[in-house]
Amino acid sequence: MVNAERFIELGIEEIGQSVKDKAIIALSGGVDSSVCAVLAHRAIGDRLIPIFVDTGLMRKGEVERIKKTFGHMNPHFIEASERFLGALKGVRDPEKKRKIIGETFIRVFEDAARKENVRYLIQGTIYPDRIESEGGIKSHHNVGGLPVKIGFDAIIEPLRDLYKDEVREVARALDLPKEICERMPFPGPGLAVRIIGEVTKEKLKVVREANAIVEDEIVDEFRPWQTFAAVLERGTGVKGDKRIHGWIVAVRAIESRDGMTATPMVLPWKKLKHIASRIANEIPEVARVVYDITPKPPATIEFE
Repeated sequence: MVNAERFIELGIEEIGQSVKDKAIIALSGGVDSSVCAVLAHRAIGDRLIPIFVDTGLMRKGEVERIKKTFGHMNPHFIEASERFLGALKGVRDPEKKRKIIGETFIRVFEDAARKENVRYLIQGTIYPDRIESEGGIKSHHNVGGLPVKIGFDAIIEPLRDLYKDEVREVARALDLPKEICERMPFPGPGLAVRIIGEVTKEKLKVVREANAIVEDEIVDEFRPWQTFAAVLERGTGVKGDKRIHGWIVAVRAIESRDGMTATPMVLPWKKLKHIASRIANEIPEVARVVYDITPKPPATIEFE
């Protein structure tokens, strides 16, 4: 395990030595970017510009959560949902989606950097991101999904050698709130990798609401390493004595240590039925709900 106190010292030192002027940090609200933000703020203070990009691919209530948690750092909010959805229009291939999201992220940050006259970008890449991207398992938006040409003098990744559980140890040592230290992982490409095929506004609405229901029902009671909902394809169903062709939603809940392997949780049948009932009843566009019991490997944790 990481020596958290020593890591904090070295991380602050690395950022301080690497950043010659101002720096932008990609702030998402997850534990990785939160730890990076605190380290960077301690290292360079007001020279840090935290930026939250609203991609339209985020969980329900994410913008409000960022404002509440990081308001003292004066984060900048960039509304870019139409830009991301436009770039993803018609794209079905998972790897292509990841690369498009990665490039669009960088271009948005480059635009912001030009306005602020900033040449450095800090982001919360962790070791599993690098392993999976470099090993060809999948491109993470902040590693394998990055374009070849990038308009920054340097991209600084203080957490690049840490696993998720080690990042949590550092978060605790930094006295971050429990809701951040223990927050479940959320993919950089957001809800786009919880949608099979093309990303549309309708699918995003469904998966966002379904995710909120799943988290509400599972997180506090069962403490999974990660749990979420994904939109698969359409299937037939019956609602109000009418036949519908609605979305199939998959629910996933897993246990893991570092995300490299994962085991599906054995949830009570009563709970699964209740979740299925809530999703189908509260989201009119959903026709059926299934539970994913596939471990990693052979499946990845996310669906794309």
